[in-house]
Amino acid sequence: MNPVELANSVHAALEPHALNVVWFSLIAVLWIGYFFLEGFDFGVGVLTRGLARDRRERRVLINTIGPVWDGNEVWLLTAGGATFAAFPEWYATLFSGFYIPLLLILICLIVRGVAFEYRSKRPEERWQRNWEHAIFWTSLLPAFLWGVAFANIVRGVPIDADGEYVGNLFTLLNGYALLGGAVTLLLFTFHGAVFIALKTVGEVRERARALAGRLGLVTAALAVAFLGWTQLGTGTAWSLLALVIAAGALVAALFANRAGREGWAFGLSGVTIAAAVTMLFLTLYPAVMPSSLNAEWDLTVVNAAATPYTLTIMTWVAAIATPIVLLYQGWTYWVFRKRIGVQHLAPDPHGPADGGTGPATTGPDTGGPGSPDAPESPDAPGSPDRVPTA
Repeated sequence: MNPVELANSVHAALEPHALNVVWFSLIAVLWIGYFFLEGFDFGVGVLTRGLARDRRERRVLINTIGPVWDGNEVWLLTAGGATFAAFPEWYATLFSGFYIPLLLILICLIVRGVAFEYRSKRPEERWQRNWEHAIFWTSLLPAFLWGVAFANIVRGVPIDADGEYVGNLFTLLNGYALLGGAVTLLLFTFHGAVFIALKTVGEVRERARALAGRLGLVTAALAVAFLGWTQLGTGTAWSLLALVIAAGALVAALFANRAGREGWAFGLSGVTIAAAVTMLFLTLYPAVMPSSLNAEWDLTVVNAAATPYTLTIMTWVAAIATPIVLLYQGWTYWVFRKRIGVQHLAPDPHGPADGGTGPATTGPDTGGPGSPDAPESPDAPGSPDRVPTA
């Protein structure tokens, strides 16, 4: 049996449009993974200006995500690629209609990656300060714009009978979408604060825990307002269950953070993100991009999908490749699992104790991709023993 016959036989054994639903669900999982992992990346980037008191502490914060930030972005590439292959009509309408905000996100991600790599390459204070500002802004803007984008997808945008977006940039800047952007920004920042508390020692850890407690209260208020608005508009019984889980996990994360159980707090803040994204996809289904002009013009899991043969081949590839990717990324987090503090930074012979004027390191890059400032290996000299996370 050749590959085409095998694919056709597998699809024939399934219910009509079953693979469409499978790939809609897998794309939701990919976005959950991206927001869970890149969410704390963005939060750490935002907190480099609000939590760190000097350059050495900013180096600590950047080094907490240094070995993993670029791997986390792979989830975005996979989600975009899966959407393009499984639902090409959705991809085409989304990326043409949301061109400006998605382009801004892309520019931010490019500049952010460059900032991580270039920040420590020269000793001048102005050079390093400018790249640190770049890390802050290119973390804050995507965290906000992703919420705006997904809120508009759920709310519905003007799509005509040909599946074309007929609105403009200001169509996307409505109250519901702006609230969604504020929620994702605050939720990612809270997630990042909990991650910093989990990954650091000393004063940085204590301040991160205190800040997470304050951020969590504001985040909870806005998240309940946004998700409640969503539930009232297009919610179902299943989306209501996801809303309850998200709210309960966020409250539990606050209690865990207050008790100093950073591992539990981080896991529960991740559950909050996962449940919130799940709720959005549940309210969206069976549409993938509703039309605000006419419900008959909605893009759905049926009319926006690729051919059955394409979906079948994609399923086989995903079944083989996904476990390998998950194992590798899990191994990366295990290797860089220990806490760090300012005492673990490489000495700075060119500047004062706060690292204000000197270069970031005295030798070759040792901190992993995007983290050339300080050793982060679990066997690095002076590294503390791993503190239990829960």
